[in-house]
Amino acid sequence: MEKAVKNPELASYKERLLLLRARLRGDVNRMADSALRKSRSEANGDLSSMPIHMADIGSDNFEQEFTLSLMENDGGTLSAIEASLERIEEGTYGLCEECGVKIPKSRLNAIPYATLCVRCAQQQERRP
Repeated sequence: MEKAVKNPELASYKERLLLLRARLRGDVNRMADSALRKSRSEANGDLSSMPIHMADIGSDNFEQEFTLSLMENDGGTLSAIEASLERIEEGTYGLCEECGVKIPKSRLNAIPYATLCVRCAQQQERRP
Protein backbone atom coordinates (compact mmCIF):
# COMPACT_ATOMS: atom_id res chain seq x y z
CA MET A 1 0.00 0.00 0.00
CA GLU A 2 1.30 3.45 -0.90
CA LYS A 3 1.72 6.35 1.50
CA ALA A 4 -0.75 9.20 1.68
CA VAL A 5 0.10 12.81 0.83
CA LYS A 6 3.09 14.19 2.76
CA ASN A 7 2.60 16.57 5.70
CA PRO A 8 3.70 19.87 4.09
CA GLU A 9 1.28 19.26 1.24
CA LEU A 10 -1.51 18.31 3.64
CA ALA A 11 -1.62 21.81 5.10
CA SER A 12 -2.18 23.27 1.64
CA TYR A 13 -4.95 20.79 0.78
CA LYS A 14 -6.56 21.23 4.19
CA GLU A 15 -6.63 25.01 3.74
CA ARG A 16 -8.17 24.67 0.29
CA LEU A 17 -10.80 22.25 1.60
CA LEU A 18 -11.67 24.55 4.51
CA LEU A 19 -12.05 27.56 2.17
CA LEU A 20 -14.17 25.56 -0.25
CA ARG A 21 -16.35 24.29 2.61
CA ALA A 22 -16.85 27.83 3.93
CA ARG A 23 -17.78 29.11 0.48
CA LEU A 24 -20.24 26.28 -0.17
CA ARG A 25 -21.85 26.66 3.25
CA GLY A 26 -22.40 30.33 2.51
CA ASP A 27 -23.84 29.52 -0.91
CA VAL A 28 -26.14 26.84 0.50
CA ASN A 29 -27.39 29.20 3.22
CA ARG A 30 -28.05 31.93 0.65
CA MET A 31 -29.83 29.48 -1.64
CA ALA A 32 -31.95 28.16 1.23
CA ASP A 33 -33.02 31.68 2.12
CA SER A 34 -33.90 32.34 -1.51
CA ALA A 35 -35.80 29.07 -1.95
CA LEU A 36 -37.81 29.61 1.20
CA ARG A 37 -39.20 32.92 -0.01
CA LYS A 38 -42.76 32.27 -0.98
CA SER A 39 -42.76 34.15 -4.28
CA ARG A 40 -41.06 36.93 -6.17
CA SER A 41 -43.96 39.32 -5.52
CA GLU A 42 -43.83 38.70 -1.75
CA ALA A 43 -40.07 39.20 -1.80
CA ASN A 44 -40.64 42.57 -3.49
CA GLY A 45 -43.26 43.58 -0.93
CA ASP A 46 -46.30 43.07 -3.18
CA LEU A 47 -48.82 41.31 -0.96
CA SER A 48 -51.28 40.72 -3.79
CA SER A 49 -52.10 37.04 -4.22
CA MET A 50 -51.88 37.25 -8.01
CA PRO A 51 -48.57 37.92 -9.77
CA ILE A 52 -48.51 40.30 -12.69
CA HIS A 53 -48.50 37.43 -15.17
CA MET A 54 -49.44 33.74 -14.86
CA ALA A 55 -46.05 32.75 -16.31
CA ASP A 56 -44.42 34.25 -13.22
CA ILE A 57 -45.86 31.40 -11.15
CA GLY A 58 -44.12 28.85 -13.37
CA SER A 59 -40.90 30.85 -13.26
CA ASP A 60 -41.01 31.04 -9.46
CA ASN A 61 -41.61 27.30 -9.19
CA PHE A 62 -38.79 26.54 -11.63
CA GLU A 63 -36.39 28.80 -9.72
CA GLN A 64 -37.26 27.09 -6.43
CA GLU A 65 -36.80 23.60 -7.89
CA PHE A 66 -33.52 24.62 -9.52
CA THR A 67 -32.25 26.15 -6.29
CA LEU A 68 -33.18 23.04 -4.30
CA SER A 69 -31.37 20.88 -6.87
CA LEU A 70 -28.23 23.03 -6.56
CA MET A 71 -28.45 22.79 -2.78
CA GLU A 72 -28.61 19.00 -3.01
CA ASN A 73 -25.52 18.93 -5.24
CA ASP A 74 -23.66 21.32 -2.95
CA GLY A 75 -24.70 19.18 0.01
CA GLY A 76 -23.04 16.17 -1.61
CA THR A 77 -19.90 18.19 -2.22
CA LEU A 78 -19.93 19.38 1.40
CA SER A 79 -20.12 15.77 2.55
CA ALA A 80 -17.18 14.85 0.33
CA ILE A 81 -15.19 17.79 1.73
CA GLU A 82 -15.95 16.73 5.31
CA ALA A 83 -14.86 13.18 4.50
CA SER A 84 -11.62 14.50 2.98
CA LEU A 85 -10.89 16.55 6.09
CA GLU A 86 -11.41 13.40 8.17
CA ARG A 87 -9.02 11.47 5.92
CA ILE A 88 -6.41 14.18 6.46
CA GLU A 89 -6.74 13.67 10.22
CA GLU A 90 -6.56 9.87 9.82
CA GLY A 91 -3.55 10.05 7.51
CA THR A 92 -5.29 8.43 4.55
CA TYR A 93 -5.89 11.54 2.45
CA GLY A 94 -4.68 11.17 -1.12
CA LEU A 95 -5.16 7.42 -1.33
CA CYS A 96 -7.76 5.89 -3.62
CA GLU A 97 -10.59 4.38 -1.59
CA GLU A 98 -11.03 1.59 -4.17
CA CYS A 99 -7.52 0.36 -4.97
CA GLY A 100 -5.34 2.12 -2.40
CA VAL A 101 -2.93 3.75 -4.87
CA LYS A 102 -1.83 7.35 -4.46
CA ILE A 103 -4.17 9.80 -6.20
CA PRO A 104 -2.10 12.02 -8.54
CA LYS A 105 -1.45 15.55 -7.27
CA SER A 106 -2.87 16.97 -10.50
CA ARG A 107 -6.22 15.31 -9.66
CA LEU A 108 -6.14 16.49 -6.04
CA ASN A 109 -5.27 20.00 -7.21
CA ALA A 110 -8.30 19.99 -9.51
CA ILE A 111 -10.64 18.20 -7.08
CA PRO A 112 -9.22 18.37 -3.54
CA TYR A 113 -12.04 16.17 -2.22
CA ALA A 114 -11.41 13.37 -4.76
CA THR A 115 -11.57 9.90 -3.19
CA LEU A 116 -10.72 7.83 -6.26
CA CYS A 117 -7.78 7.69 -8.63
CA VAL A 118 -8.54 8.44 -12.28
CA ARG A 119 -8.77 4.77 -13.28
CA CYS A 120 -11.22 3.88 -10.50
CA ALA A 121 -13.28 7.02 -11.14
CA GLN A 122 -13.57 6.10 -14.83
CA GLN A 123 -14.62 2.57 -13.94
CA GLN A 124 -17.24 3.89 -11.52
CA GLU A 125 -18.66 6.23 -14.19
CA ARG A 126 -19.04 3.32 -16.60
CA ARG A 127 -21.11 1.29 -14.14
CA PRO A 128 -24.86 1.42 -14.81
